[in-house]
Amino acid sequence: MKGRTLLVTERFPLHYFGPLFDAVMIWLSGMLASRVRFGSFVPHDRYQLVLIIIVLLILLVNIASRGYVRWRTTSLATLIFRTTCVWLVVGIAAASLIYFFQAAPRYSRLWFGMTLAFSFVLCVSARILAKTLLSWLRLRGINRRRVFLIGPGITLRGITRHMRAEQSAGFSISGMHRLHGDPTAEEMAAINRRVAERHVHEVWICMPLALGGTVKSLMQSLRHQTVEIRFFPEFSDLPLLNHRVSRIVGLYAIDLSVSPMSGSARLVKRAEDLILGSLIMLLCLPLYAAIALAVRLSSPGPVLFKQYRTGLNGKRFKVYKFRSMVMHDEPPGQVTQASRQDARFTRVGAFLRRTSLDELPQFFNVLQGRMSIVGPRPHALVHNDHYKELVESYMQRHMVKPGITGWAQVKGYRGQTDTLEKMQGRVERDLWYIENWTLGLDLWVIFRTVVIGFCNKDVF
Repeated sequence: MKGRTLLVTERFPLHYFGPLFDAVMIWLSGMLASRVRFGSFVPHDRYQLVLIIIVLLILLVNIASRGYVRWRTTSLATLIFRTTCVWLVVGIAAASLIYFFQAAPRYSRLWFGMTLAFSFVLCVSARILAKTLLSWLRLRGINRRRVFLIGPGITLRGITRHMRAEQSAGFSISGMHRLHGDPTAEEMAAINRRVAERHVHEVWICMPLALGGTVKSLMQSLRHQTVEIRFFPEFSDLPLLNHRVSRIVGLYAIDLSVSPMSGSARLVKRAEDLILGSLIMLLCLPLYAAIALAVRLSSPGPVLFKQYRTGLNGKRFKVYKFRSMVMHDEPPGQVTQASRQDARFTRVGAFLRRTSLDELPQFFNVLQGRMSIVGPRPHALVHNDHYKELVESYMQRHMVKPGITGWAQVKGYRGQTDTLEKMQGRVERDLWYIENWTLGLDLWVIFRTVVIGFCNKDVF
């Protein structure tokens, strides 16, 4: 039987040539740094020893972090991030070794820094060039992996749409088999025969969870094929949140609904809240004093309005606002949403609500750690009890801290949510924010809030 054609990346695998290239670039960088620092391209013997240590450390850390595998399915941004982390770790480790052995006086810090800087630039540039060149080749039909798809027709249509949108990834469909239920023995044999005839590189089993038991049968049928087999579970019927694959207690888990605010992301988010929150409060101190005085003089009652809201992980907390209404009593368990012509507004309060200045005290909540500057807006407790039964995935909003402003607010879902459709629209945008959170997205939401949010005609 004729075998499949080897691809360029299979004839010249990256895990062989990548380490060799990095080693050469590091050595050349050391020579260039020596020329700049000492006037000679040939480093002294003791500097050559340091170069050998740097080369070995970088290769070992790259290999341990799988830096030379799966470039086809790894984004360029991820490659650059991994490379940056490797160079930082090696730089710290090499400097620590020099210090530990009390060899610092014998080595030039300038040479050491230039060697790491030059090699980092060269190796990152090579990765960018390689990814760009391979993408260019794949868009022209070169170095593409042939794929055979197996699964229900509706699932395969979704997979093919993704493949067409990501042509530069270098995957081509060489055949597919649509399943209409559990495959029979004859159908299994036909799949096995077609995979062999097409000389494909990979088989993708694309199935909803309901047909997960079929995967084992297909694996058994394809056990003699020398192809890579991937399983693409279909989750379109599940409400997902930040889904990904994790490794926990030595096992792989598919996370269906988890918060992105964990690990380093949580630290970045908290630093953002502390730095920006403190700065905004300091700048607005005169405004705080002026508003407090205006509220106090506008009608009897406290300056601040406090109300329990649902926060992170469903825990209750008190949210602060400048009081915008006259003092009044609500029936137990009832919260009447404000309307545009609400008679309860004071003259000052109506202005504060229209400009969102009544929200400024919530920066105290931010500094307390109970809220973030950007996040899903916290709703009254009775509204949570009402809508959690009506809006799918409503309570997933509480997997992150609530915010003073949010993606839903800058996308038009600000103010009163007097219909189920409005609340559904707000929740959908809140969940999109949680799924796609980045520091840059937060800064964009803050910018949009400052530019258009405070004078939104729908706010009252």
